[in-house]
Amino acid sequence: MSQKSDSDMFHKIVRAQAEYARAIDNDRLEDWPAFFEDPCLYRITTAGNFAKGYEAGIVFANTRGMLTDRITALREANIFERHTYRHISGAPCILSEDADGARSETPFVVVRIMRDGVTDVFASGCYRDLWRAHGAQVKLAERIVICDSSRIDTLLVIPL
Repeated sequence: MSQKSDSDMFHKIVRAQAEYARAIDNDRLEDWPAFFEDPCLYRITTAGNFAKGYEAGIVFANTRGMLTDRITALREANIFERHTYRHISGAPCILSEDADGARSETPFVVVRIMRDGVTDVFASGCYRDLWRAHGAQVKLAERIVICDSSRIDTLLVIPL
């Protein structure tokens, strides 16, 4: 790969990561599935389970339709105390780039803000992604959210 190609992909991923976080943080959750190809993989797991190679996740979806259903359930069926997130992401590290796409790892922290103003660190970890180019943009073929802690709040309704 040329340095320009690496730089182009890096900038596309940075932009997509920022738009992804902004959509979730601004409660535009219906926009979230559009960041993914169809079919796709979205999985939330713990660092320990990921290291052991366990495929099962806390959250699992393998189509954009499943992601859309998750948002529909969140909006219409699930009962939970309303809250919002604020994502803080580091710069992505491109691990590889080939004909299948670019694999990257990006550290993140998600802060949860409850209706009463209580704010706490909800999750930290990294995204392990497979990005594919779609013209001037990239889409996620795969996002594995690897949470540092094995303690996951049962209030995991909003995507990470």
